[in-house]
This record gives sequence, structure tokens and C-alpha cells, in this order.
Amino acid sequence: MLPSLKLVITLSAGLEHVDLAACQAHGVCIVNSSLVFSADVADMAVGLFLDVMRKISTVNRFVRDGYSVSRGDFTRKFQIGGKRVGIVGLGHIGLEVAKRLEAFDCITLYNSRKEKPSVSYPFYSDVCELAANSDVLVVRCTLTAQTHHMINKKKEMVQCLVQGEIKGAGLDGLDVFENESEVPKELFGLDNVVLSPHQAATTEDYFKDLSNLAVANLEAFFSNKPLLSEVVND
Repeated sequence: MLPSLKLVITLSAGLEHVDLAACQAHGVCIVNSSLVFSADVADMAVGLFLDVMRKISTVNRFVRDGYSVSRGDFTRKFQIGGKRVGIVGLGHIGLEVAKRLEAFDCITLYNSRKEKPSVSYPFYSDVCELAANSDVLVVRCTLTAQTHHMINKKKEMVQCLVQGEIKGAGLDGLDVFENESEVPKELFGLDNVVLSPHQAATTEDYFKDLSNLAVANLEAFFSNKPLLSEVVND
């Protein structure tokens, strides 16, 4: 249908809207924008982790409400160092998260499509086994046919948060769920939950960096130079 097509550039990190098989079959190169998103999204992931563990948002509300004891129990905070953090998806973003967690003396474990010989973190081929051996679970995998509905028990997660079986959650737009804008109302009253409207990547530098990467990839392509953020199907 498009015999002259040689390059697809997507301004997103995810590739669920790109026909990877068709591109590969016809020798079409694909570049995404994960290099732009990685640092900002990793910052947000670690920020949510710190907020939930140390209850930063909760104590902020406590002060703003005039030191009202009705704001809930914020005394049960958790130390950061030494926590076993399981990362689902050790791509660009997952690696940036792991790098930041090292500064807090966290123990990183991971699940990915394949074990990565370039890192020394313990690898778990099964996500459930990873979760069972982690104090904290960070979901940073790309949406694919394999990861679709990997974590999808929405009602059960909410129930576990209400009952305290899961100690807390930091959710950027609830984007591990379908219909992410439909936030379960039970979460609004929980001090162990921090919510964000799917804005992890949108910093002041975001749009400029996004445009610069796209232009740089185009210049590299037409100059027969290596692409900066080519997607390699490994």
C-alpha cells in the first residue's frame, strides 16, 4: 500500500499503535521517543514511590487542614533503604528507575521479555514470582499483546488497598487499567494512595526535546547515519 515507506517515527514511547510485524516484513525502520520520556517518567515513578512510602501528600494535607487528627494515620511510614523493588519491564524507563533507586540503597529485581546480561539485578521470568519476592512493584513495561491484561484485577487491588493488605499505591493515571479516567471512587478517601493524571512525562523540556529527537532521527535517516532511537525487535 505504501511501497516507498522506509521510516516510521512515533512521538510516543509505546508502540501498540504501530504494526511492528508489517514494518519488519517490509524493511521499515521504526523509531520511538522513549529517550525523551525515560528520565522524566522515571523521576515520577520514584517520586510516587517516595510519596507513598513516606506519606508526603498525607502529611501535607494534615498541615493544610490545620493539624486535624481526622486526616488519618500518617505515623506509619516506611524506610526506603533496603526495600526490594521489583521492576516489570527493564527498558529505557525501567533502567532509569533502577539507577535512581541505587541512590536509596534499594535492592532491584526485574522481569523483562528476556534476561539482560548487561545488568546484575536478579531476573524473574514470571511476574507473579517477582511480585511475591518484592516489597514494592514498579510497572514500567510497554503495552503489547503479551503484557495486555498482565495486571488487571482492578476491584481486587482496590479492596486490598482499603483493607491494608497492599500498604499503598502510586498511580499515574491508573494506566495499568482500561478506561483509566474512570477512577474508582474508593481511592479518593485513602491516604495510602497517591494519584496523578497520566502526566509523568510532561515537563517544561518535554515538547522541545520531543521535537529535537524527531528532527535528529530524520536527519540521521536521510544522511545514512545510525538512528538515535531505533526500535529493535529482540
